[in-house]
Amino acid sequence: MAVKAAVLASGGGSNFENLVRHSGGIGIDVEVLITDHGNAHAIERAGRLGVPARVFQREDFESGESHEHAILEALHEYEVEYVLLAGYMRILSRHFIQAYEHRIINLHPSLLPSFKGRNGIADAFDYGVKVTGVTIHFVDAGIDTGEIIAQEAIEISENDTLEVLENKIHSLEYELYPRALKKVIEGVE
Repeated sequence: MAVKAAVLASGGGSNFENLVRHSGGIGIDVEVLITDHGNAHAIERAGRLGVPARVFQREDFESGESHEHAILEALHEYEVEYVLLAGYMRILSRHFIQAYEHRIINLHPSLLPSFKGRNGIADAFDYGVKVTGVTIHFVDAGIDTGEIIAQEAIEISENDTLEVLENKIHSLEYELYPRALKKVIEGVE
């Protein structure tokens, strides 16, 4: 039986769409997309894929706590077992993480622990490293510090532009995230 999952995304949603398209092979059912931006392109993707989308814009709530509480209620409503972050650009509180302890998984566009934070691709490029990659990890209370599930490296050639590197990273994300999630899901069955 497939594990019920939610995907949290803040922007375009290409990784969300990739997860939905590979959900059968991973062993998940994506029950809902949750976004913190009412104009996120991920909402349009969800509509095309037949996945309900729920919008929780931070400015619509009195506090960060009430914002996260509303999201947690939606996750419970959909009986979500795993929370998959795919370009979700908010830091989750300790309380939120504890509600899904060891069941929140994040995708990060660098080889952690290097180049943490929201600009991992550009930071690696600007620093001039010759190798970067993608990391899939469990979320803990730190920023990009959770237990690593999978990593894969790619070389940065001297002719790569930032745009070329971004495309290489995204291609790797689309392959690695489903494979890493399958590993996690098969480990819980």
